[in-house]
Amino acid sequence: MTSTRDQVDGGFTPPSPEDIGINYDQLIDLHALIASDISLHIGMWTKPGEREPASTLPELSNRAQVAQTDYHLEALGLKANEHLLDIGCGAGSPAIRIAQQSGGRVTGINVSQGQLAKATERAQAANISDRVSFQYGDAMALDFADESFDAAMSIEVFPHLSDRQQGFTEAARVLRPGGHFLVSDFTLRGAPSEDLLAAYQHTWDATCPITPAKMMELAAAAGFELVKAESMTQNTIFSGEVMGLLYADRHDEIIDRYGADVVAEFDQVMPMVRTFFRDHLASYLFLLRKPLKV
Repeated sequence: MTSTRDQVDGGFTPPSPEDIGINYDQLIDLHALIASDISLHIGMWTKPGEREPASTLPELSNRAQVAQTDYHLEALGLKANEHLLDIGCGAGSPAIRIAQQSGGRVTGINVSQGQLAKATERAQAANISDRVSFQYGDAMALDFADESFDAAMSIEVFPHLSDRQQGFTEAARVLRPGGHFLVSDFTLRGAPSEDLLAAYQHTWDATCPITPAKMMELAAAAGFELVKAESMTQNTIFSGEVMGLLYADRHDEIIDRYGADVVAEFDQVMPMVRTFFRDHLASYLFLLRKPLKV
């Protein structure tokens, strides 16, 4: 599961878009086994005053993915005549659901060819390809003209970016004035050991988490106004626990898919990643707005 890229001075080399795409292509089946076969996000496990039963952990995880997507749509308020850019669209389920619920259009980009293929299949199966499309794209170099979209979202993609500032700058560039950008990122709690941080970074191909204040600083530098910031840390922690439990429960299936030698490496790092999620990883959701032109 660890990266094969050369290390710099014994530390972590930020992944390139190509590295991230290869990582997701190689681990697409593992993600479905230990997290969710709908999409690979943390999920919204609880909402205030709402508890829905589920008979299995995978079913609960799938419900969490849907609940998270619905929450994002509510925050964005996408209308039927508007066009959303989903930056880092995963396997497409959130984009499809948002288009179905809002009546709007969605364009999704991703660096994983495997996820893009699955997303396209899902859009075709849902008979919504006329309003939902997917293509290869780098969040730090968006292949769209200025002011092309009414809204944008990027859920748990910024942890992968080697240049978060460029990610914000590109999102601001392609948004029309007055458009909203919904973005989430992981932040750090406490002081993890070097081993725990390295396990998280190499497993998720992620840069070191930053603070919420730094995220808002980067957003402001790109010209965004902050509308709302919310902590999603309780969902992050629970997602780490569920992934650990599903990994143990589906261990034989994972061996069948990846082989005993590879899984032996997984076995070493998964407990460390679970500990990092539980003790040191936080998550924030930011709703931003590109100001109207004066």
